[in-house]
Parts: sequence; C-alpha cells; structure tokens
Amino acid sequence: MSNFPEAVLRPAIASDAIAIARTMRASLNAFPWMPLLHTPEEDLFFIQDILLPNQQVTVAVAGERIVGFIAVNGEWVDQLYLDPAWTGQGIGSRLLARATAGMPSIKLRCFQANTDARRFYERHGFRAEGFGDGSANEEGLPDILYVLRR
Repeated sequence: MSNFPEAVLRPAIASDAIAIARTMRASLNAFPWMPLLHTPEEDLFFIQDILLPNQQVTVAVAGERIVGFIAVNGEWVDQLYLDPAWTGQGIGSRLLARATAGMPSIKLRCFQANTDARRFYERHGFRAEGFGDGSANEEGLPDILYVLRR
C-alpha cells in the first residue's frame, strides 16, 4: 500500500499553467545530464502560451497538487513529465493510456540518456525507429524516435 494519495487525471485548464511548469522543471532538474536552457519564466510562457492552447494536455492531481502531465499533439506525445517524488506510482502509465486511447499510431522522442524513460516506453510497447545525434533538438542531446502501432 502506498503512502501517496491516489492521483486523479483530468484535462488541464489555463489556471494549471504555473503548477504544470513547476512539475516540468522539477522533473528536468532531476536529470544531471540535462542542460539548463530556460528560466522558470520561460517555462511558464511555454506552458501558458504554447502548450495549453495548442495541445491536448492531461494532468495528474494528487490532493491539491499537480504531480504529472502529458501533452499530445496529433499522433505525437510531446511532453510527459512527473514530479520525481511521484515516479513509480503508475501515474505515467495512466497518463499515457488516457491521452493516447484510440490512437492507432503514437510517436515520441526520448533522449538517449534518459534510460528510465526508455525502459518505460519500451515496456508500453514502443519500438525505437530512429536515432538522432542531437542536431534536431534544442538541448543538443542524442535522441530516439519511438513509435507504437496498434
């Protein structure tokens, strides 16, 4: 039995932007290999003005706190982040299942250095279909194109 309260999934709303940006930043800060490219203000701008208006975003809320989110754009999962204290609770799996239900093909990119995320996606049936050298992403980090065909 977990000491964590059950997370409830729901569509994101505009007033979630600050909490989503904090969750994203907490997750990114947990990766020692991730370069710090943006300020918290830039994170908030991205969530508020780009992500929420243009993508389907689902949040995981535990108690009163957003502990994870996923953003889907067409057949792409563009973002999936959890607060590091909340990993291993099945929240990422629930977010992925909810946000991609009914999609015949799902694509995403994952950094090669993110071994936990790679295991997570492979466990969920994603297959690596391409490897990048980092020249196509802002971070300059080698990545993997994952695809799931149902």
